[in-house]
Amino acid sequence: MNRRDDQKDLRERLFQLLGVQEEGVFFAAVQSHGVTDCHGWCLEDILFQAANEEEIPAYFLRPPTGHAKVPALIYAHAHGNNYAVGRDELIDGRAALQGPYAADLVAQRIAVLCIEMPCFGARQRPSESARSKALAWYGKTLFGQMLSEQRAGIDFLSQHAAVDADRIGVLGFSMGSTLAWWLAALDPRIRAASALCSFADLETLVGSGAHDGHGHYMTVPGLLTVARSGQIAGLTAPRALQVGVGLLDWSTPEEAFEIGRSDLAAAYAAADAKEKLSVLVDPESGHVETSKLRAAVLDFLQRELLD
Repeated sequence: MNRRDDQKDLRERLFQLLGVQEEGVFFAAVQSHGVTDCHGWCLEDILFQAANEEEIPAYFLRPPTGHAKVPALIYAHAHGNNYAVGRDELIDGRAALQGPYAADLVAQRIAVLCIEMPCFGARQRPSESARSKALAWYGKTLFGQMLSEQRAGIDFLSQHAAVDADRIGVLGFSMGSTLAWWLAALDPRIRAASALCSFADLETLVGSGAHDGHGHYMTVPGLLTVARSGQIAGLTAPRALQVGVGLLDWSTPEEAFEIGRSDLAAAYAAADAKEKLSVLVDPESGHVETSKLRAAVLDFLQRELLD
């Protein structure tokens, strides 16, 4: 079996474990609830509707109508045990970031869609615990729901008049990082992914007990019998992937990170795409975005989505 067949088989198995379908990911409806100015671009307040009629708020930051098509990002917001913060992270930032990403992305002429994940912002009820338990009883996962909504967001972007459908990426910090590299692994429409401050071998985290620092959303039953984190993220190859970590971060202890990095390096070597993998390691930083990391992210997006 060749590498492409191996990738296909692993993706299929991952979709099964997540409890979601590989095909047919769409929002049932979309409504615009107004547009305001944001750094000279349009910040559109959007309400998606899921197939089960749940309402899903999102922000879509885009150029004015009539502008030439631009690249676009799925911006995956973080967790931080702060359920009040969802899509607002794009506009207001959070303490662990250098600042909001909105102004930087407008400056780079990159449109961005930030979907409010289940359990956050206006979707705090049902809670993370209640949602994850209920979905498990139906053979599904909360993480699978999150990824399905992000994939539906790719559909939205790829069909929008403002977006160059061949230049769609994903960016996220912490929980958003995990969503970013998983989304890139599962959906070949992602051209480039930047994952900040959450990338480690899960089996190693379980062995040390550090896995308990993650929320219920990350629990995917049976995953460790199928693939390691680096093998999953390696499905992104040969497309561009940037991983940034601090070794003082509880979620990326060095031993767990190095296993993940080794698996990633092997995947990109096998795809003859070593130049498309960028790994940034700061031995002195923790679970925060440093100024150096922010600069590297913007350079990466410029190179992979704009140049």
